[in-house]
Amino acid sequence: MQEDKVHAIVDACHLVENGDIEGASRLIGARYPFRPLSKSARAYTPRAMTKIFVRDGFIDRYRGDRLVYPPALRLLSHYMPDAFPYHKNGKMSVGHYAYWELFPTIDHVVPVALGGPDIEDNWACCSMLTNSIKSNWTLDQLRWSLLLPGDFTAWDGMVSWFLRRVEQDASVLVNLYVRQWYRAALEVTQGIDLVATQ
Repeated sequence: MQEDKVHAIVDACHLVENGDIEGASRLIGARYPFRPLSKSARAYTPRAMTKIFVRDGFIDRYRGDRLVYPPALRLLSHYMPDAFPYHKNGKMSVGHYAYWELFPTIDHVVPVALGGPDIEDNWACCSMLTNSIKSNWTLDQLRWSLLLPGDFTAWDGMVSWFLRRVEQDASVLVNLYVRQWYRAALEVTQGIDLVATQ
């Protein structure tokens, strides 16, 4: 596949060299066409995200790394603002690297920009770092594969710790972000045995 694209570029270069710009354009259009990416803003609720993180066992589905529930990280920043700083836009020179390396997000396995559907079957949990690398590329283009989900009963992403911490210090619920994620965690994990040791 990649070789075909390289050959298309080589052949187009030869046509340009021979003065056949129109032929080079037709060749590129037929063998390696430009397809503009569609862009649309998507926002997911804490509940929808928690549901996917739990389903995927809080692992990066492309790398296999463990990830941490977003509001657990935020509570650490609340308690230790100097040692574990948070920046609302993820600015790495200001916020802790954990917000890129361990912070889970939802990725579209087949990018929406390339025609992938915006449905749960096309969603995968991965870190912000992995998501930024993957961007709008397909797994074939990156030579990646989708790993099996993790086991939520073995690693819960510190959800149980987060819930315990909020119960021990309800003052953190003043923060809207923490409050929304707390409700989401309660709803999604209802009836699930949480990992008591985390």
